[in-house]
Amino acid sequence: MRTVLDLLRLLAERADGDASADELERAAAELASEPEAGALALRVLAAMDAGRRRESELAALVGIARDLASESDTGSVLDTIVRRARALLGTDVAYLTLYDAEHGDTYMRVTSGSVSRRFQTLRLPLGAGLGGLVAASRTPHWTGRYAGDDRYRHTEAIDTAVGEEGIVAICGTPLLVDDEFVGVLFAANRSARPFTPDDVALLGSLAALAAVSLVQTRRLADTAATLEALRGGAHAAIAEAADAHDRFAGVVLEGGDVGDIAEALGRLLGGWVTVVDLDGTPAARYGPVPPDLDVAAALRRADDERGGDGAGRPVTVPCAGGARVVAVVAGGQRLGTLLLGGIGDGRGPGPAELSPAQVRTVERAAMVTALVLLSTQRADEADRLDRADGLAELLGAAGPPRPATLARLAALGVSVHRPHLLLVCRSHPARRRALAREAATLGGRSGLVAEREGALVVLLPGDDPAAAGARLARPSSEQDSDAGVTVGAAGPFRPADGADAALWEARRAAEALLALDRAGESAAAAGLGFAGLLLGDRPDVAGYVDGILGPVAEHDERRGSDLLHTLEAYYATGASPTRAAARLHVHVNTVAQRLERIGTLLGPGWQDPERSLEVQLALRLHRLDASGRQ
Repeated sequence: MRTVLDLLRLLAERADGDASADELERAAAELASEPEAGALALRVLAAMDAGRRRESELAALVGIARDLASESDTGSVLDTIVRRARALLGTDVAYLTLYDAEHGDTYMRVTSGSVSRRFQTLRLPLGAGLGGLVAASRTPHWTGRYAGDDRYRHTEAIDTAVGEEGIVAICGTPLLVDDEFVGVLFAANRSARPFTPDDVALLGSLAALAAVSLVQTRRLADTAATLEALRGGAHAAIAEAADAHDRFAGVVLEGGDVGDIAEALGRLLGGWVTVVDLDGTPAARYGPVPPDLDVAAALRRADDERGGDGAGRPVTVPCAGGARVVAVVAGGQRLGTLLLGGIGDGRGPGPAELSPAQVRTVERAAMVTALVLLSTQRADEADRLDRADGLAELLGAAGPPRPATLARLAALGVSVHRPHLLLVCRSHPARRRALAREAATLGGRSGLVAEREGALVVLLPGDDPAAAGARLARPSSEQDSDAGVTVGAAGPFRPADGADAALWEARRAAEALLALDRAGESAAAAGLGFAGLLLGDRPDVAGYVDGILGPVAEHDERRGSDLLHTLEAYYATGASPTRAAARLHVHVNTVAQRLERIGTLLGPGWQDPERSLEVQLALRLHRLDASGRQ
């Protein structure tokens, strides 16, 4: 019989590479007395293996970047990308098509592992086949069995070439250079293969790297005449930039991040460096950055100066320290910005001009920074999709989920036997992605977020649905009419028991808020008054009655009064104190005094139409409950 100590020992051996994943999984399954410990061990194992895989892929990407840095023509760059894509994804075939603007289609440019001449000379019209759809939509597509997949427009020419090559599974992702479509990178198998989000993300990183390298080689081609004229100095600049690139690659291979790249660049140039994200927030810095540097103003001036062109090219802007601003771009996507300054001998009124070697060094730094940021972004996106799929699997189960679903949730960090809440958030579609990022922070690694039927669904640990919903709900404003978020909440419940009832209740609560003209608010069924009784899977009638009439009933019980009976008579006679007095056989002043006491107990506004409806319904339910106990 395995013990927790055995598991810990196997985990330590796995970290050193001495224990297999199968052995650890068997040990976790044998630990019947501590099922949660086994689940935690599997989560740690999954995290360790994912980290190793990511380190291996990142090292491979950096190695590819180093290989590409030594290539000087487009053909060599494309050959290297396709060959390494096939090896890195472990597929039978990899190939790349380029866009032909004159003919309005793409043509096969490079292949690796192909044996069919027909396939190697294939042209793909936009929208035809998987590759044509990637070219037309500018988004990745993949299939485990292309021949029978009716998502794609099949043509005789394409199907014949694919069949002759023996290809079954295909994954394709677009190459974008400065927002311009260039071509498509593919990985394919001659047997059925379900491409995972990690596979798609990895191929996308390779495509982005290919696009960045194409930019670099095109610039080299554009300046070939100048390089020939200035051969001696230019060769020295290239050699210096190549040495700088090797240094940046070494930083990444040693586990460094963008902060380490900023430090290496600052040391090479003898100045300060700041890396900012897409929002203009500094993500890393090195050296004495001017305290009065206005980052936002510098970015605006650089964009105006650059005119939307020249990604990776340093642009000097008039600001503190004469900062140079360098866009960090990959695959046509802006990922961040480098700001650098304090470079030169300090003579003259402005910053010294960068030498050709320094310009190349900055460009290589921007390229490697883009690679690191893109790899991180792809990994985060793959993780987000995996977690969303896990939640979708839970929500799709009718009743208790299958053991495989529970194991997947446990691997994602969800404690399936502990109380959880479910939130259904209604918002403008344009705000849904930002709302998803905000929602993901509520539950940390124990929370899951997914889109479902036009709404955002959030699973997070907790036992107070009203408080959790209030953290995401917000009204719209005159300045931003699309900012409103309406949240229906349900729970607590255990994911191990299923989430279908909680999903139904939370969705109905959100719909009820919108129907009651309460957009921008949050509520659970219990907070919606009588409407909540219609929404709940197990309506709490006693809790509803006590919430409305509790103070009056407690007063009657403590004082021996008859306020509840008086309230019933008041409403039964059309809210007339006079007729209520006749019905109760008491003086009208007595009824007036009792109603005043009732008003004190129920609070202001109890006779308003909405509150009055709630009170009357609670009275009827109270009477039904009393008669049921007799």
